[in-house]
Amino acid sequence: MKRTIVRWGVPLLLMGFFMIWVVWLNRTTEKVPLVSTEGQTFEHGVVTEVLEDNVQEDGTRVGQQTVLVHMTTGEKKGQEIRTTSSAGYLFGAACKPGMKVIVMQSVSGDEVVSSVYARDRGNTILLFGALYLALIVLVGGKKGLKACAGLVFTFFVVIFMVTPLIYRGMSPFLAAILACAVTTLVTMYFIGGPTRKTMIATAGTVVGCVCAGLMASFFGYCTGLSGWNVSNIESLLDLWYTDNIQVGGLLFAGILIAALGATMDVAMSTSSAMEEIVRQNPAITQRDLFKAGMRVGRDMMGTDSNTLILAFAGESISTLLLDFAYDLPYAQIINSNNIGLQIMQGLSGSFGVILCVPVTCLIASLFLVTE
Repeated sequence: MKRTIVRWGVPLLLMGFFMIWVVWLNRTTEKVPLVSTEGQTFEHGVVTEVLEDNVQEDGTRVGQQTVLVHMTTGEKKGQEIRTTSSAGYLFGAACKPGMKVIVMQSVSGDEVVSSVYARDRGNTILLFGALYLALIVLVGGKKGLKACAGLVFTFFVVIFMVTPLIYRGMSPFLAAILACAVTTLVTMYFIGGPTRKTMIATAGTVVGCVCAGLMASFFGYCTGLSGWNVSNIESLLDLWYTDNIQVGGLLFAGILIAALGATMDVAMSTSSAMEEIVRQNPAITQRDLFKAGMRVGRDMMGTDSNTLILAFAGESISTLLLDFAYDLPYAQIINSNNIGLQIMQGLSGSFGVILCVPVTCLIASLFLVTE
């Protein structure tokens, strides 16, 4: 009983204090309005009839549709309104009877200004998320359940801790380091409990993520790339002007957080394998344990670094296809900001994974074996 209280009681108490602090952080963060959205709401509805379609003979859509939508939420709930849906790929939807949609509307008395914002896909997204978590539990059992808890907590930290801290003026890089430390400690504790293996993996993960961020900063310094070169900088400048947010550091904070998953995987797998080696051979020396850990880590290092490179390559596949189609010269492609940032993100995250292996092995050999 005492052991259970020490293992879960104290951590849950600390978690409770952390949650209270996060709630306070969000409630006391005052946002400066960037645009006026007074009276504008996004409501749910169902398309009942397409009055005017915009499908051309060749199957393409030009202009907008005119549709009747039965509103299921908002001030016009239960009523049927006449609205439009654009033919754009970013906004609007190719409406047909029975389709659930999100309607952007402004109501002033009997006047309603509205348009179809998008297809209503919120429940579908939640369903797939729930299916993903259920599959983790089904395959992983108790470990899978703990992994789900860690995943949900990580999402919670990024949304409700990192963003308010950055909005308040904290350095994005420091906020990302804090997030990595907190999420890694909690996730590792869920999986491994209060053991030396957990502490070793946590230390290795944090060091690896910091290395990824530092390498990104160094890469940016040498190439002249920074968070000011991102594609949505015009919108981010509004935050800089109105709230003095450190926009330039957002890129490196994102790289650090993006490297967290792969780094955590390498650190935990390496420390777990090294702990098992010590259990099977208690007489092993620190030197031999370090070499054994490096042999284990090298295998995971190759696959996980490929994971990060391929993830960022997949992100930029549309840009690469356009470059190929326009037959752009090598000098133009390699020196473009967009490609440079993608290369920075992929390589920096991989640097973190690679450096995580020797750091984790060194820490494990020092703490698991006493000579």
